[in-house]
Amino acid sequence: MRKRAAARQNDILSVLNACDKPMTAYQILEKLQLGEPDIAPPTVYRTLSALTDQGRAHRLESIKAFVSCRCNHAASVPVLAICEDCGSVEEHDGSALLPKLTALTDESAFRAARHIVEIQGQCGMCAA
Repeated sequence: MRKRAAARQNDILSVLNACDKPMTAYQILEKLQLGEPDIAPPTVYRTLSALTDQGRAHRLESIKAFVSCRCNHAASVPVLAICEDCGSVEEHDGSALLPKLTALTDESAFRAARHIVEIQGQCGMCAA
């Protein structure tokens, strides 16, 4: 029996929330296959796409992985600080950046569909 989209999204968010590091789609698939061996990669990719479109998950483009959203970004910019050593991701509210980013792209008449800022470096635990 096929699961409804909302149930599938909750399954994937549960997997993401249970992990303290970003996960690739195939890592998520492996976790889901423990309880549902027949689940296929396209199902996971479609669900991740829906979750990112809804703002309930973020795709980290630089490392091709996903994390669940931990903030409300209705009128904000998620700023994701990715530790290159331990892989942890801190999510920050980049509300102050939104006017500056909008002004920057307005110069070329570019209209952003969404804003996500990724910063790579070392977290406080690894830098110590």
